[in-house]
Amino acid sequence: MHVDYWQEIREDRLGRIGLYLILLLALLAALAPFLAPYPPEARVGAAFSPPSSRHWLGTNDVGQDIWSCLLYGARTSLVVGCGAGLLAGTISVLVGTSSALVGGFYDSLCMRVVDALLVIPPVLLAILVGAYFKPHLLTLVLLLAAFLWPGGARIIRAEALSLKEKKSVAAARTFGAGSLYIMARHIVPDLGPVWLAVMIQDARRAIFMEAGLSFLGVCDPTLHSWGRMMQQALEFTYLEVWKWWLLPPGLALSLTVAALSFLSFALERILNPRLRGEREDAGH
Repeated sequence: MHVDYWQEIREDRLGRIGLYLILLLALLAALAPFLAPYPPEARVGAAFSPPSSRHWLGTNDVGQDIWSCLLYGARTSLVVGCGAGLLAGTISVLVGTSSALVGGFYDSLCMRVVDALLVIPPVLLAILVGAYFKPHLLTLVLLLAAFLWPGGARIIRAEALSLKEKKSVAAARTFGAGSLYIMARHIVPDLGPVWLAVMIQDARRAIFMEAGLSFLGVCDPTLHSWGRMMQQALEFTYLEVWKWWLLPPGLALSLTVAALSFLSFALERILNPRLRGEREDAGH
């Protein structure tokens, strides 16, 4: 049965909320140069100015406009999330599908590597590597993707093992098709929805990890980040400034992670026939 995934997400309440939130955040991030009244690194007012018509969220301890910093922080979070999610998802597909199709020693080796990486908390590895390299944007994307792909690879492999038993794959093998051809023409196209779900999950984790690394100060200090904004604001919690400096980036980060979680839940319901059936029964 063909499933219109886009329509299913739009009809799912959580999926619709998550989709609208992500689109809103992406729009704000894309238009940051036009919506931000000042460059985020510029000192444009007195320190600790309260919210006003000139500074919507006030200023920080060095007189930078907090609203401008918040918008540019959204760009960092979404670029890191999308970049790391896409790269980690792609690695997961390559490793998972090749393991399922080739099998044998190669499959065992890949899965043992995946098991070893899953045992070690990725956040701990990211902190250790980040503290040494102080990664900038591109390096941070590569770093997070390198630690996020194993979980998706196991999911993709399980799905690919099921797909390779299809009659079309058996027919292709009968006509002499190799593993690479079968993977590109028969397996990967059918993995689209699962691949998307894996990428959303990885993007959510990447955004949270980037904020955590910035909060701990192990990223490039010139990188505009919600985590870094919260780290700086915590030093002044004894002042009223925390209300307009600490809360906005925390709320923005929470909404972003929640939006991706809603999309993930919606996709899980769509991909799982049992959950989709329960939702349809509830609708009747």
